[in-house]
Amino acid sequence: MSTAAPIDRSVVEQIVRELVLAQIGGPADKPNLVVSISARHVHLTDADVETLFGKGRVLTPVKDLYQDGYYAAEETVMIVGPRKRMLPTVRILGPTRSATQVELAFTDCISLGINPPVRLSGDLDGTPGCVVVGPAGVVELKHGVIRAERHVHMSPADAEFYGVKKNDRMCLRVASPCPTVFEGLVCRPDKGIKIEVHLDTDEGNAADLDHAGGVELFKQ
Repeated sequence: MSTAAPIDRSVVEQIVRELVLAQIGGPADKPNLVVSISARHVHLTDADVETLFGKGRVLTPVKDLYQDGYYAAEETVMIVGPRKRMLPTVRILGPTRSATQVELAFTDCISLGINPPVRLSGDLDGTPGCVVVGPAGVVELKHGVIRAERHVHMSPADAEFYGVKKNDRMCLRVASPCPTVFEGLVCRPDKGIKIEVHLDTDEGNAADLDHAGGVELFKQ
């Protein structure tokens, strides 16, 4: 009489993991990764929208972004740095926030004469400011300018798939004519979020992301 060989524990764990992911709405297969170049942009408060565009004005959505509920607005502003140099048409992204924030690439900062730190969105303590100019008024920011830290948005199910948690670090491999591996992407899991890597324009151009044949995300 033959005896069946015991099932390897790793196989059992994999089966259980796939079942759990399926039950919570997560992918049993590899998530559909999207890598986006996040160009220079501004987030505004409701009060600053009115200062810049007029009393009672609200942002006008013109294009939905990849994440549900977020959009590029029709409105743009001018950003002026201490060298009196300017970026004339910087896009506003909505919805509005509790604090106004300007996100720039490194080359933008060199042009404007600003030296902001690399920060996650919303981490504005100790950051430099700038002047924001709209058709109806001016906002002088005392702080709020950052270089956005590379990061990856994901759902709890995606975080489970990759075996990561909030603020863990990941790497992104870009297969392109300029093959590149980006290290130190900050994990930002949240409910209702689709998996998406955000790089700034300098990073995207350096890796020739527009001509990439593939991308791979993995735990650092």
